[in-house]
Amino acid sequence: MKSIQSQISKLVLLTLILFTGLTFKTVAQSVYVGQAGKDGKVLKKYVEPAELKKLVEHPADSIWIIDVRSKKAYLTGHIPTAKSFPAGTVMNRLNEIPQNRYLIIYCTVGGNAKIVSKKLKKAGYKRYINWGGMSRWPWEKASGIEQ
Repeated sequence: MKSIQSQISKLVLLTLILFTGLTFKTVAQSVYVGQAGKDGKVLKKYVEPAELKKLVEHPADSIWIIDVRSKKAYLTGHIPTAKSFPAGTVMNRLNEIPQNRYLIIYCTVGGNAKIVSKKLKKAGYKRYINWGGMSRWPWEKASGIEQ
């Protein structure tokens, strides 16, 4: 009887360990990473954080990094060169976001970036990618306003 209980306990423990590991991996990565507009597929090379870092170090005028978190979150720390367009203000500020630029959109975990991506698509934007969440940026963050 003890042998069966011991085996069941080990199985339950193993299951919990696997479940915790899978859950952590899922939380650590945004499920929205890489979704791009029809003409935004060229941006997929920047899905990996190391490639985005290269872009930050050598900015291209044709590519904007857009932070859709709150203004307070942006001021506290953001990806260098990112422009602040809080999610709730994007539709009222479309005249500030050129459709001929490639847009790399991110937020805290990817959810708001997905929502903004959908809104931009409805507004006719095609050159965008949802980069996911700020947690994917392991390097130093900029603070203050860079626009």
